[in-house]
Amino acid sequence: MKVKPLLVIVFLIAAFSSRAQDTSMARNLEIYGFAQTDMGYNFNQINPAWSDALRITKLPSYKDQYAPDGQVFFGVRQTRFGVKGYTQTPLGELKAVFEFDMWGVGGDEGQTTIRPRHFYGELGRVLVGQTNTPFQDGDVWPNTAEYWGPSGMVFYRNIQIRYAPLVGKNEVYIALERPGTSADKGTVEHPETIDSVKAQLKLPDLSAHYKRSGDWGHVQIAGMLRQLRWTDVSGGNVNGHVTGWGLNLSTVLNLGKSDIFRGSYVYGQGVENYMQDAPVDVGTLDASNGTVTGKALPVSGILAFIDHYWNPKWCTSFGYSSVHITNTDLGSPNAYKNGQYAIVNLSVAPFKNFWAVAELQYGERQNFSDGFKSNATKVQFSFKYSFSQVFYQKKSN
Repeated sequence: MKVKPLLVIVFLIAAFSSRAQDTSMARNLEIYGFAQTDMGYNFNQINPAWSDALRITKLPSYKDQYAPDGQVFFGVRQTRFGVKGYTQTPLGELKAVFEFDMWGVGGDEGQTTIRPRHFYGELGRVLVGQTNTPFQDGDVWPNTAEYWGPSGMVFYRNIQIRYAPLVGKNEVYIALERPGTSADKGTVEHPETIDSVKAQLKLPDLSAHYKRSGDWGHVQIAGMLRQLRWTDVSGGNVNGHVTGWGLNLSTVLNLGKSDIFRGSYVYGQGVENYMQDAPVDVGTLDASNGTVTGKALPVSGILAFIDHYWNPKWCTSFGYSSVHITNTDLGSPNAYKNGQYAIVNLSVAPFKNFWAVAELQYGERQNFSDGFKSNATKVQFSFKYSFSQVFYQKKSN
């Protein structure tokens, strides 16, 4: 079901306005977002639904899959709208957030349509809803214009129940998250034997992080633990489970007055769906008795970017990211194995609420075992106009 943005906006504003006669509580309402236009040229090939992004898994997995080379792209799908509401309760301040952009995915892939980003309520130190997983560090995202982002970083917005036992300079988040998994059924001799195998998600994923912050920046260590289970719904014997886990070390460092370093390193098994751009969590194996079983695929990723501010208005961001997956022997020959991602740009913010950037982007995809590689070189120009308005009503005496 598609949500009409105008109806959502009207509903949220009306929900707060309907209590205007009740002056016993203080309320805040913030409306924010930006309109962004992207345009540029891709010198190579990419899935047409992703022409205005650099998503490495959407590069060709065989020769001329998305031929011909060369394509101009225009898009406004990064445009974003959000509402934050704050209400005082006997248990403290209640915060509610609804934010979306226009980047269609899933059944809306390639379309300009609503995509929920953050959708949650937070009361005190408890949060329930959809937002960033504690396994990620959103602050390592560089000052770049490309939408999808560095392939080797953890980045995933998930539905969760989160508790924050510590906040401030020492921050601890712990969450139970919605589970999910995908598999590469590979090149088994009789593929029909696993066509009836389905994921069976019995337990939530468990994630946590510790973050230490200061004037120098911050450092964060995060972990993930999950069960990946599958069952043969036809009654066959292809059943089993593996444990998925991951560790993510990240940092943002203020290097003097003009430079910021953003970096991360992640390693794990069966945590691909928490990565920014990695496809499947489980690969197929031949068991010792000749039956088919599964393995949590090892994955590692790195990110290293520098934001250099020439002055308060001009900035250059440049860096590199990569992801590597250790596929199983029965993996599909054209399965995704390595991805590389690099960007350099020049951006300017000549006045408040406006940002423009010129960006050179490069990406490379390498398949598992058929020897095929593909790459993309792109130039992108983006223009962003931001807005924010806060409505506040003081508590009556």
